[in-house]
Amino acid sequence: MNDDPAHALETTIRAGGVAVFYADTVYGLACDPEDPDAVRRLYELKGRPPRKPSAVMWFSRGAALAALPELGGRTRGLLEQLLPGGVTLLLPNPRRRFPLACGPDPETLGVRVPDVPALAAVDRPVLQSSANLAGGRDARRLDEVPESILTGADLVLDGGVLAGVPSTVVDLRGFETRGEWTIVREGLVSASSIAAALGTLGSPSPLESRP
Repeated sequence: MNDDPAHALETTIRAGGVAVFYADTVYGLACDPEDPDAVRRLYELKGRPPRKPSAVMWFSRGAALAALPELGGRTRGLLEQLLPGGVTLLLPNPRRRFPLACGPDPETLGVRVPDVPALAAVDRPVLQSSANLAGGRDARRLDEVPESILTGADLVLDGGVLAGVPSTVVDLRGFETRGEWTIVREGLVSASSIAAALGTLGSPSPLESRP
């Protein structure tokens, strides 16, 4: 394992590289979300269609909130409840930030802040996706990451055995104005935990969840 994984990851991302890293869910791939060549390499390693969206990950809640000043107060309050943690939040993106991560819908941004203290010092965002071949099994351990991805990456960080369950995806695009939210995919964080966090803000019940 690298002695300073945060420094190694940040150095690799700044240099335009692609890294295999560990989150609080499964092993992932990361690169600079504003570097077209790095994003292309990441997608090629996965065999992922280039127009399919990915999330942008910050490694601290404060950095994520500072980077998205246009978020409304209600949404920011919810992010303070849920992050860091095993959720991916679909947020309105009126300024069309990070277009390389947004696929065909530049006004929607997927946001992640994992609960990984060893990487909390990374001070820049990354485009991230799971470290598997497109449609393949999520990697709970480093030896479950396909060899083609391990050899193609510029950095590989070993975080031991992870939870092995992907993040829960929550659609919050209608939350600020209408109080609407939807579980798109239930993962590491249960729908009941999401509902409890929303309940502290006086929010109504969710729309019907989608599988």
